[in-house]
Amino acid sequence: MPDIDFARIEAVLLAAAAAAAERTLPLFRTGLAVDNKLTSGFDPVTEADKGAETAIRAVIAESFPDHAIIGEEWGTTGASQFSWIIDPVDGTRAFISGAPVWGTLIGFAVDGVAVAGVMSQPFIGETFLAVPGASRYRRGETIAPNRTSGATELAGARVFTTTPKLFDSPALAAKWQAIEAATRLQRFGMDCYGYALLAAGHADLVIEPHLNSYDIAALIPIIREAGGAIACWDGSDPTGGGDVVAAATPQLLEKALDLIASTENSER
Repeated sequence: MPDIDFARIEAVLLAAAAAAAERTLPLFRTGLAVDNKLTSGFDPVTEADKGAETAIRAVIAESFPDHAIIGEEWGTTGASQFSWIIDPVDGTRAFISGAPVWGTLIGFAVDGVAVAGVMSQPFIGETFLAVPGASRYRRGETIAPNRTSGATELAGARVFTTTPKLFDSPALAAKWQAIEAATRLQRFGMDCYGYALLAAGHADLVIEPHLNSYDIAALIPIIREAGGAIACWDGSDPTGGGDVVAAATPQLLEKALDLIASTENSER
């Protein structure tokens, strides 16, 4: 890895998350307008999403004007081996429903692999942040290391996915059903907060298809530096998005990937 001042990266992550909170919190649980990005279906976006990304971009550009920025709302600017990957409000459906499980995601990647990131939930006042060698939880004066549960078996696992409707084909539905049958507890509607809870030891698996880079990049180092493991279903690095599973341990990840693969094979 190139020589990088990760103390500076961490400071920018926190400053950008704070700038985003100034745009999101005044609009949370208000009657703000909701636009739909799709002509068929529902992919909501609000002024909170757009304003927060604008604020995040300004903080990053001031400190690292030569770095690339990839955002959900305003696209990609710049070209560099260093990139910042932004989802200003991950969980917009939760945001417009008043549920505090949305978060601001900001990831930092080197050569296309996420190595630092923050998930900020400003209404609750929680921040999950990682740089190489550390994954930390912050709330008020509390700062503590994130540590996954250490679970290694599917049978006792607590599983999150945003909704089973994401598994929107017979093949994908079969994979979800296999995971559901093999695990103890399933919970829905968590968005990025589910991944953060996995890093903190309160969940053991998160599985979702069809993720974009900005949905997952910030969360990858938070999970890995807490002792967890995360990959696309084919075992590749998930920074670029795709069908993703996160686990409390590498052993549990391997078992989840084996189950996903065996479900695919059984359909042939």
